[in-house]
Amino acid sequence: MTDETHRAITTVWRQESAKIIGALSRLTRDVSLAEELAQDALVAALETWPRQGLPDKPAAWLMTTAKHRALDRLRHVKLSGDKLEQLGHELDAREAMIVPDFVDDLDDERAAREIGDDVLRLMFCACHPVLGLEARVALTLKMVAGLTTGEIARAYLQSEPTVAQRLVRAKRTLGEANVPFELPRGEALTGRLAAVLEVLYLIFNEGYAATSGERWIRQDLCDEALRLARMLVRLAPREGEVHGLLALMELQASRASARVDAQGQPVLLLEQDRSTWDQGSIERGLAALATAERLVAEPGDDAGNAAGNTAGNVEGNGEGTGEGPGPYALQAAIAACHARARRAEDTDWRRIAALYEVLAIRQPSPVVELNRAVALSMAFGPAVGLEIVDQLMEEPALKQYPWLPSVRADLLARLGRNAEAKEEFERAAAMTANARERELLLRRAREQGH
Repeated sequence: MTDETHRAITTVWRQESAKIIGALSRLTRDVSLAEELAQDALVAALETWPRQGLPDKPAAWLMTTAKHRALDRLRHVKLSGDKLEQLGHELDAREAMIVPDFVDDLDDERAAREIGDDVLRLMFCACHPVLGLEARVALTLKMVAGLTTGEIARAYLQSEPTVAQRLVRAKRTLGEANVPFELPRGEALTGRLAAVLEVLYLIFNEGYAATSGERWIRQDLCDEALRLARMLVRLAPREGEVHGLLALMELQASRASARVDAQGQPVLLLEQDRSTWDQGSIERGLAALATAERLVAEPGDDAGNAAGNTAGNVEGNGEGTGEGPGPYALQAAIAACHARARRAEDTDWRRIAALYEVLAIRQPSPVVELNRAVALSMAFGPAVGLEIVDQLMEEPALKQYPWLPSVRADLLARLGRNAEAKEEFERAAAMTANARERELLLRRAREQGH
């Protein structure tokens, strides 16, 4: 097999696997079986395409092959009586789903909507609360984002057998719990949405600043999280935090091209060429943030007043839902402060510090407190930030978090305490598993002199 053919198969699989597994899950009512059948279609492509060449419509080839295999399995597998009764009366109707050229109808609005719904159903299955957070993330990356078990293991610094076992257990748990392959509605949707948003947030963050490997950014993960967030907006258009998360992703993603130099080395926020930031992504992010703010305001008695809950009155005024902006909308508002500043020196750090203060109340965590310290240091001087950072040095959750000594090093350097800064940069470099991040930290350590 040529490298070009292998890359083509890998690309098609990454882009189409979620659609295929979703369609097969709807057909078989079994997510684990659906993934197995989709893998069978991938194996068939690996065997056939190098000999016969890539088909004109590779996605259609995979989908049709997988569906035919699913129907064959349903015909020949030895089913229990209950399962046979459940599936038997549906088989003829399901067979009708197969048409000579499946993709002939892909541009049809109804077919496209059906495929989109299948992916959303798959995502809600993978993020079902019956699973623990680690299992949800792994299963979503595997079945919805199309990552291999090895890629997931590398992303989370775990062994491949460990991740493989987690995936097997997760699929078994879903099967034993008889989790339905459906889109939740109403209160059920609201109850499960938080788990889906959390997983998408983690996937995007892993792409935005990879925890390991040779790359600073994993653009494939960022793109996949954005795609899924846009789909969620269509499913839950009245949920402010869905728009808030999409806004955060769009605004963060707008900086992608400026975050690395020509050699792939990281470029820190204050040093980035802001003229290269993607203005289209910024506009989409600001629009999504405005929608999130409006949705917070709308249920209240004074909707017009509350429209600035996030972007203007950062404390929230109690209008609308009575809860104010959620954590994702607040983080998006922080990202919007950077997006609106044409130059680094124009950044409204006091406002960012105020937003972090609200975020620390809404979603307290050591990482939020560390980010608040950075904002305060930029607004009021490094000594203010260092006082907070020093209090975090004994925080158990940050013991192996390289950005804690990195932030402390930066603050020490700004205070002229270069020897201490050098030591902290070196300590941060020893903690990180990302090669590019390590190079950046060691370079900053060298800059402190002796």
